[in-house]
Amino acid sequence: MQEFDVIIVGGGMVGASTANLLAPSGLKIAVIEAQMPSPFSFEQPMDLRVSAISLASQQLLVATGAWTNIREMRLCPYRRLETWDQGGCEIKFHANDIGYDKLGYIIENRVIQLGLLEAMRRHHNVQLMCPEKVATLAQYSDYAEIRLISGAKLRAKLVLAADGANSIIRQQSNIGISSWDYRQSCMLINIDTDQAQQDVTWQEFSPTGPMALLPLPGHKASLVWYHQTAHIKYLSQLSNAELKVEVQQHFPDLIGEFEITNHGSFPLTRRHAQQYYNGRVVLLGDAAHTINPLAGQGVNIGFKDVNVLCELIRSAVIEGEAWDSKALLTQYQRSRKPDNLLMQTSMDLFYSVFSNDSIPAKVLRNLGIAVAQRAGPLKRQALRYAIGLS
Repeated sequence: MQEFDVIIVGGGMVGASTANLLAPSGLKIAVIEAQMPSPFSFEQPMDLRVSAISLASQQLLVATGAWTNIREMRLCPYRRLETWDQGGCEIKFHANDIGYDKLGYIIENRVIQLGLLEAMRRHHNVQLMCPEKVATLAQYSDYAEIRLISGAKLRAKLVLAADGANSIIRQQSNIGISSWDYRQSCMLINIDTDQAQQDVTWQEFSPTGPMALLPLPGHKASLVWYHQTAHIKYLSQLSNAELKVEVQQHFPDLIGEFEITNHGSFPLTRRHAQQYYNGRVVLLGDAAHTINPLAGQGVNIGFKDVNVLCELIRSAVIEGEAWDSKALLTQYQRSRKPDNLLMQTSMDLFYSVFSNDSIPAKVLRNLGIAVAQRAGPLKRQALRYAIGLS
């Protein structure tokens, strides 16, 4: 039996950032990860899975010690955010509106994970177990025990579940979820363009769902296409040349000349755990909640979970208090669950309003956009909230 203070299941962006932020507290930490990401090289094509990292999340990555590692690989800052519907009404945000030189960064998920795992090497009290998977979890009054597929047995005061939307730890902890299928899927399309690196991410809404562009480093970009699942399945079966024709017919004429290099898709499902902890198990990130990805808030609200929980535990350790107490975990849940629910509901409402093609909905939507574009302080405050600064 190997003894730890904290076991983190999942060494992805959320789990690895948690380990890095908790390590300075002196706690003995184990991180269990199923598979190491492939090493980085500049010659590699861009990954399909990227995240829009807010300024608040970037500050967290600085605190983990991973930002320098990430910056030495590749990322793309963006300064402008534009949204409109096919009727022409639009709202635009610029970093200058709130006194910043950028709104955030588009970064490959693998690059973020690699940067965090490299930062973990500095901490002698963090042990990475990879490749490994959890076989069983058992909870007792003062600790939890995990048996790995390899046969190794671990014991800790807390088990932090950062193992994604289909969390095995959540299931074995008997924490229920509320969920529903959006009956839509999302296609990600990587392209090479004739345009220089852009500083804007834009999104056009249509009755069938949004179409968006995320800028990537160099002459590259990621197109995001939401549509009914059956249509995305049809698009997925096309060749790159055939898919290019579909993009040219449906996307706004803002892309310029381009060639498709890769594409993939995933279904859209909303999940929210009925509680964020049970006994000695605590949920973080996608294990606790998934959200409609149209505003790029998924990993950002996961990083907010990490920040709140780690700050509570670090403060308790410094004060000599019980850092694994039920009161502390309740405080974490009270802080994060309502905020995450508000973000989920807001994104669903935003999606519903912009995808509704009825005449009254169009009128109200266009009126709302026009008012928001001229809202001044309210518009700036909404932008600050979106990038995690308030």
